[in-house]
Amino acid sequence: MKLDDIKKLHQKKYRQELGHCLVEGEHLVLELEKAAATQPALESAQLYVTAAYRDWPSRFQKHEVSDRQMAAIADTKTPQGILAVVPIAAIAPIAAIHPTGSSAEVAVYLHQIQDPGNLGTILRTLAWFGGFRCLLSPDSVDPFNPKVIRSSMGALFHVPLELDVPIKSLAERYAHIGCLDMQGEPLSSAAFKACDCYLFGNEARGVPREQLLALNAQAFTIPGAGLIESLNLATAVNLSVYERQR
Repeated sequence: MKLDDIKKLHQKKYRQELGHCLVEGEHLVLELEKAAATQPALESAQLYVTAAYRDWPSRFQKHEVSDRQMAAIADTKTPQGILAVVPIAAIAPIAAIHPTGSSAEVAVYLHQIQDPGNLGTILRTLAWFGGFRCLLSPDSVDPFNPKVIRSSMGALFHVPLELDVPIKSLAERYAHIGCLDMQGEPLSSAAFKACDCYLFGNEARGVPREQLLALNAQAFTIPGAGLIESLNLATAVNLSVYERQR
C-alpha cells in the first residue's frame, strides 16, 4: 500500500474504502503477532518500521521507512517507529472463534456507543475474562478507529466481534437479556448470572425504553451511594462482567 493511502487510514471513510486499519506501537504489534499465530488471515498484515526497528523479528512482510515518513503515516504525535497495516477483513472473521450460541459464551451488546476509549476499555475487559462476544449496534463508534485499537491494548484481536447488529435481533438469539437500571434487582442476584446477553446503551441516552420492553430485558442495578447520577459506561460494563464471572 502506498504511504499516501496509509495516511488516509486515520479517517473512517478511507478505512472502509481501502479495507485496512492501523495498528501502532510495539505492544500492539506484538499482540497482532500473537493473534496471527492462531488466526492465519492476519498474516497478510504489512509491517512498517524505521531504522530503529530494522531487526524486529516478524511473521509479516516488512517495509523500512524514514523517521519523517513514519511521522506522516502514524496516528500518534510521537510515533515509536513501528506500525502495521491490517486488512479489516482479516480481523472481522474472529467472530467465528467461538460459534454463535455456544453455551459457554456470553454476549455484551453495545447500543450506539460513541466514545473510542470506552469501547477499547470494554474490549480489553472482555479479553481479560474471556468467554464473551461483543456485539455492536449500527451507528456505534468504529472499532477500527486507532484510538479504539490503542485503548483496547490489542484486545480487538482476541474478542469475537460482530458489527451492525440490529437491537431487535437479540430477541431471536438470546433467551435471557439483562440491562442496567436504577430500579433493577441487585447485580448479585442469581438472575443476573442466568442472562446470556447483557445490553448497554449510549453514554448519554442509554437504550430507548420501548426497545427494552420489546426485548423483555430484565433490569439490574449496581448498588451505590446515590451521590451522582450514573457510572461511566466502561466502568458499568467492567463491574457487570466481573460480577458475571465471579
